[in-house]
Amino acid sequence: MDILFIIILSLLLDISWGEPPSFLHPVVYMGKIINFLKPHLIKYENRISGFYLTFLLLSLFVIPTYFIIQFAQFNFLIYIIISAIILSTTFAIKELLGTVQGVKKDIKSDINQARQSVSYLVSRDTTLLTKEELVSAIIETLTENITDSVVSPLFYTFFLGVLGGVAYRVINTLDAMVGYKNKEYINIGWFPARLDDLVNFLPARLTGILIIFSALLLGLNWRRSYHTMMKDAKKTPSPNSGYPMAAAAGALGIRLEKKSYYSLGESINSLNEYMIDQALLLSEVTIILFILLSFLIYIIIIYIIK
Repeated sequence: MDILFIIILSLLLDISWGEPPSFLHPVVYMGKIINFLKPHLIKYENRISGFYLTFLLLSLFVIPTYFIIQFAQFNFLIYIIISAIILSTTFAIKELLGTVQGVKKDIKSDINQARQSVSYLVSRDTTLLTKEELVSAIIETLTENITDSVVSPLFYTFFLGVLGGVAYRVINTLDAMVGYKNKEYINIGWFPARLDDLVNFLPARLTGILIIFSALLLGLNWRRSYHTMMKDAKKTPSPNSGYPMAAAAGALGIRLEKKSYYSLGESINSLNEYMIDQALLLSEVTIILFILLSFLIYIIIIYIIK
């Protein structure tokens, strides 16, 4: 039952204070180590370099975390607090929702600022995007990151403890930094990208299902959400990101589109600031539903085992 106390405290820490300062954030140091190791491994020009990079980074963060947690167990309260602080760095609820709120304000007041803000969040050229295209991009980012930033790290925490959350964050960070199919990263990024696809396989589909149930709770069109997910989820280049995005597109009655790559859903409703608010509400309910159901299932399993 310790893990429930750890998760609850980590959620309170994240919701209250958000991300820690950069000089304390493990993900910042993950990025620095990746940038340091990358040029030394890229020169091998084979896919084993990506395996070495992944193994090294997992070792550098998971093993020390294990010993820190073990050492902290001399006192139960200290153990819970330290574990919760570590875990809170593996997910980002406040940061995710706050970033989307900030972009929504930019879209209302200054479209050029909005284009710049969105450029930090997506991999497409935003310089000429229309207001509707910016709204689509930010809703895509929001709904995809329900999986990457919340569901997946907590999913693996429930199964593997805090070390599971840390390991997930390492894998996801590697994919974000080197998991590209261009000439520079095709070899070193292959293994991290495939591993990220694997670890997100179940959480992404679970997120899509939870979005459908959240649509039902909010009085949105859950049937269309389901049908859109089943019809369009596989249209994205990623085997996972399409599930939450398509489910959200169906629930909201909008089309989410990245030109030349994919188009999800139908243009029943307009893409505007109101739709961002609806997407935020849908995402918040999805996150709450995931947390509550996870707690319930975990408690039931513990009760059955005992």
